[in-house]
Amino acid sequence: MKLGIGTAQFGLDYGISNQEGKTPPAEVARILDIAAHSGVRVIDTASLYGTSEQVLGKTMPPGHHFDIVTKTPHFSKYSIPSEEVNYLEETFHQSLLNLDQSSVYGLLVHRADDLLVENGHLLMAKMLDLKQQGLVSKVGVSIYNSEQIERLLDKYSIDLVQLPINVLDQRFILGGYLSMLKTKGIEIHARSVFLQGLLLMQPDSLPNYFDSVKAHLRAYHDVIARQDISPIEAALAFVNDIDEIDVVLCGINNCQQLQQVLLAMDTPYGKGSRELANFAITNTSILNPSAWGF
Repeated sequence: MKLGIGTAQFGLDYGISNQEGKTPPAEVARILDIAAHSGVRVIDTASLYGTSEQVLGKTMPPGHHFDIVTKTPHFSKYSIPSEEVNYLEETFHQSLLNLDQSSVYGLLVHRADDLLVENGHLLMAKMLDLKQQGLVSKVGVSIYNSEQIERLLDKYSIDLVQLPINVLDQRFILGGYLSMLKTKGIEIHARSVFLQGLLLMQPDSLPNYFDSVKAHLRAYHDVIARQDISPIEAALAFVNDIDEIDVVLCGINNCQQLQQVLLAMDTPYGKGSRELANFAITNTSILNPSAWGF
């Protein structure tokens, strides 16, 4: 089962298509119970996801077998002083307390550039120390662009990366970066597979900010409609068909949505990525949700 559960919605109002706001804890508990019984392995969270870690700590089933991945806070943009290394450690231990766990599967630097500024290596050294202590199994980084991959792999030995991949955002596929990561034995988690819900929405319902890609998205929806598959099935099939990807992260708002995603993960799409590869774009103002101007 490649599916992993993204939990930003458990602690924040998150996602362009999210009309429900933050998921109530009782619903989170039901989501986790379904996930556990469906063979979901990875739960992805972060110290910056509002109350997500606390909610998970109170609602994860007793004796669960989830592999939990969490992330660091953000640090200085220019240099990493010793007090910020201490802050990483303090925040990580707070994450363990919030999650009610003695250790976690993964710890990622939330903002890749934090490792690339002056003394960024001190953050990685501290993460490796936490790994040596048995508090985390894999250390890594959340990636946003190919330049970060190249610079990070030149400096560090990394176990795990999280990066955005979807029908529109194929930069890491076309640039050969997935294959490069795999040759180094790095585990790959794909996020933003729905592009924060953009790929699931009808183009004409989108804000004016997306006018430049509405025709492109209409063509995409026309293609998958002719194939008689839903937007969820198409988006998941595209990423699920990529052999190098180990985990497909999906943010979940409610149990119904999780059931839809689980069903879609099991729905074959014959032409898969070969056909949908034609819908790649390069406009980072669309591909990067943090740049969305509305």
